[in-house]
Amino acid sequence: MSENTNVDSNEIDKFNSIAASWWDMEGSFKPLHKLNPVRVSYIQQMAGSVAHKELLDIGCGGGILAESLAKLSANVVGIDLAQDSLDVAKLHALEAGVTNVRYQNINAEDFSQQHYQQFDIVTCMEMLEHVPDPESIICAAANACKPGGRVFFSTLNKTAISYLLAIVGAEKVLKLVPKGTHEFEKFIKPAQLIQWAERYGLKIRDAIGLHYNPLNEQFTLKPNIDVNYILYFEKLDQ
Repeated sequence: MSENTNVDSNEIDKFNSIAASWWDMEGSFKPLHKLNPVRVSYIQQMAGSVAHKELLDIGCGGGILAESLAKLSANVVGIDLAQDSLDVAKLHALEAGVTNVRYQNINAEDFSQQHYQQFDIVTCMEMLEHVPDPESIICAAANACKPGGRVFFSTLNKTAISYLLAIVGAEKVLKLVPKGTHEFEKFIKPAQLIQWAERYGLKIRDAIGLHYNPLNEQFTLKPNIDVNYILYFEKLDQ
């Protein structure tokens, strides 16, 4: 295994420190639980069903997305570098009786080399803004995906409104997520993400914004991608 330099140890420590609250519906990850059904539905819609597909979730954390997709009959592998989060994910899957999800502590770059073009679907959600080199993760996702497969990335746009809503609003005012969860410098403009993805054989097929309503605490999908967004790509045949 190669030495992994594409990791921020402070980020790993941050997520390890709150690992116990991954499945607390009212805890630090409450927004992810609110968001999860919306992104699962979008992935299902774009992929034309995930059932019986080989699926890789990069940066799976405590397994909120990975387990949900496994419950839809996908064969899921979740990878992450925060071991405490993975331990929580494994325990929750065991308690829930979900047997078609596996978790592994490994970086995306090494995993994609070991499992080159083995996955029908690759997801990487709310993770790119937490690593020093997001392009390297995008390359790994493309390498892990089969030609003709589907890849999904979600992250935060680098706009003034994104700063106000994701950092000032969500962290400091509404306290939806712990203070320091996000760093504006690491937010990524969609055009930049698309440019990186196209270098590695991914073709953009759709872009959608994720919008949070604090009054009803619900997320919805809308065309505006100024804040949170999902990009859906297809891996070109080679």
